[in-house]
Amino acid sequence: MNIVDVRVIVTCPDRNFVTVKIVTDEGVYGLGDATLNGRELAVASYLRDHVAPVLIGRDPSRIEDTWQYLYKGAYWRRGPVTMSAIAAVDTALWDILGKVAGLPVYKLLGGRSREGVTVYGHANGETVDDVLVEVARYVEMGYRAVRVQTGVPGLASTYGVSHDKMFYEPADAAVPTENVWSTERYLAHVPSVFARVRAEFGPTLRLLHDVHHRLTPIEAARLGKSLEPYALTWMEDPVPAELQDGFRLIRQHTTTPIAVGEVFNTIWDCERLIREQLIDYIRTTVVHAGGISHLRRIFDLAALHHVRSGSHGATDLSPVCMAAALHLDVAIPNFGLQEYMRHTEATDAVFPHGYHYAGGYLHPAETPGLGVDIDEELAAQYPYRPASLPLNRLEDGTVHSW
Repeated sequence: MNIVDVRVIVTCPDRNFVTVKIVTDEGVYGLGDATLNGRELAVASYLRDHVAPVLIGRDPSRIEDTWQYLYKGAYWRRGPVTMSAIAAVDTALWDILGKVAGLPVYKLLGGRSREGVTVYGHANGETVDDVLVEVARYVEMGYRAVRVQTGVPGLASTYGVSHDKMFYEPADAAVPTENVWSTERYLAHVPSVFARVRAEFGPTLRLLHDVHHRLTPIEAARLGKSLEPYALTWMEDPVPAELQDGFRLIRQHTTTPIAVGEVFNTIWDCERLIREQLIDYIRTTVVHAGGISHLRRIFDLAALHHVRSGSHGATDLSPVCMAAALHLDVAIPNFGLQEYMRHTEATDAVFPHGYHYAGGYLHPAETPGLGVDIDEELAAQYPYRPASLPLNRLEDGTVHSW
């Protein structure tokens, strides 16, 4: 069996996705997600111009060799564009292998370590009262874990707070939207939010919060300490991760668990954080961290250091990536949580899939491969739309973060 065609499909059923379809000479094909939110066309070009030509004629079962070939064959290694492209190819090859073997991918990864994948949803609102309503909605749907985000009094808008609660998409304009940010207002407000959520929903609901890289290490330490009475499952992305010594400073001042990694691309981005136990959850994803093969390496390293998985699962990951994530989630021994933001009906129609939600858990499909497909004719009806993630400026006009 050899690869005879590599298609790069760009579509926008309510948001942009890049999908790789690898076809063999026996008619078996596999899918991989290559979506990089706000930079989709860069990955599409990388795949079409540099990756697809070298895959023609290769044996699709040589997954590890192909991964090494694409990674080491590029002098300029790593980075989100390269690793998203490699991830798409790797995921598609696992899909093909599962179909040829007649097995769901998780069985190729060693079989089940659990019956279902615990997921968390996003409860957000402009006010604390709004947030309480949203948390209640997720609890009624059976969720065992909820991320809590709220507007900050005195600020016109806050990243992570949306009008459409179920189908939040922050990439909202071709030119980035600019929001005003105040760390002082934020730090003064957040503890009171969690005090009310805990008082309303009790001690056992898992609560999470995303800081979106907006604090310095000592500010993050202060936030973590102030949230300790509310026993968060994690405080996500407290600081920009380029200076990793900052996580040591946070550790010295708070026992609130830390999650980070959705913007990481390789094991080398998180090796130190994991090995020195500076984090508790690693949030790298199939699509941005080199596919199933490389993400498994990251999770294996994490397992040796008491770090659990907590993979990113926002709407910028297509159902192809979510399917791949679930097969890995159900197989690894150190699974923690899986983010699950639901896709719109249009997206689900373009990407019909067999995974399903029930009672707080997602379950991968039992069909051979990943259990997800793409309707290419329908995808063609949704052309690409430029969309960028917003950014923050401080009240004095300084560019800050999200």
